[in-house]
Amino acid sequence: MTYGRSRQNRQWFLRAILLLSVFGAGSAGVTAASETVHAHEPPLSSPRVPSPPVSDDAKHRGVSWVAGDEVTQADLEELAEHSVDWIVQTPFGWQKRIDSPEIRLATEGRVFWGERDIGLETTTRLARKQGIRTLLKPHIWLSGGKWRGDIEMKSDQDWQTWFSSYRRFILHYAQLAEGLNIEALAIGTELHKTVTKRPEEWKRLISEIRRVYKGKLTYAANWYREFEDVPFWASLDYIGIQAYFPLSDQMHPTVEALRVGWQRHLPAIRAVQRKSGRPVLFTEVGYRSAPDAAIDPWTWPDRIARGEADLVDFETQANAYRAFFETFWDQPWFAGSYIWKWYPGRSPRGARQNIDFTPQGKPALAVLGRWYGKPASVLSAD
Repeated sequence: MTYGRSRQNRQWFLRAILLLSVFGAGSAGVTAASETVHAHEPPLSSPRVPSPPVSDDAKHRGVSWVAGDEVTQADLEELAEHSVDWIVQTPFGWQKRIDSPEIRLATEGRVFWGERDIGLETTTRLARKQGIRTLLKPHIWLSGGKWRGDIEMKSDQDWQTWFSSYRRFILHYAQLAEGLNIEALAIGTELHKTVTKRPEEWKRLISEIRRVYKGKLTYAANWYREFEDVPFWASLDYIGIQAYFPLSDQMHPTVEALRVGWQRHLPAIRAVQRKSGRPVLFTEVGYRSAPDAAIDPWTWPDRIARGEADLVDFETQANAYRAFFETFWDQPWFAGSYIWKWYPGRSPRGARQNIDFTPQGKPALAVLGRWYGKPASVLSAD
């Protein structure tokens, strides 16, 4: 299955450099510039800032936060202005190949500052001052642009080694989340073959995570078949879906056509929800500002790099947002969403010049703010 791979392409060159650093020189080096900029940050042992109270019946009004080299209070204030009250933060583990049993935990050094432990803590604390909570959502990054859903070991021994390595990786972030009072944790992201081929290892791992972390748990399953295959939804608090469902085969679709498109997928989503009795959380959902955004929503907007700025289509992106919210937001079993994606410090002028997923500086942002600003909906398993 190839869906989801192309979303990584634009970031690959930067990631490749980081990957070489992680597997080559290790994590000892930090650039002098990063040391200078972030030397003022508090240590991880600093006192915890109390978390805003979390109501079990309130929807997540979230965005996927893009980690950078710094974050300011003003970056988080902008989110609050649009009624965003959750962010996803995404640290990475590094794996060489789909059949490599070792995962490298990279918490410092030559990784983006915002993905290091200190960056996660700083962002969490600044967000909390604005009443914004965090879903910590660790990912595995594979070399060569491969997709993590294809991770599969060649032998039982390699499977045991992989799960031992993944256990160290995810328990590190579970302990970090507990120590920082982070409100929710994704135990994995789009690891389809590992889930379907080794379900018992995952169930044991969930029990271990529960022993060290007391917050809410989810798993971020890919939209294409995987969310239907996960055997442990009832052991978690939310059914997490990376919701890049295709909604149309037409350019410039109307809101009504997109609502009809969602009806093709609702029965499968609802069936999984009813079977597990858990609410559905879209751990990612988003659309490019392009005329074909609803045809293949998972595709990265590489064309803008080739100068095809005439393909920018704000109306289609806004229509897709409207159809999503109108279909799901008032459903009592729908727990909320994390819009892909949000850049700290991104100017509206810059956002208007491309077909990126971000709603910043585009009409889609008004749609997001209008729906996120509605009174809290009550969650129910019905």
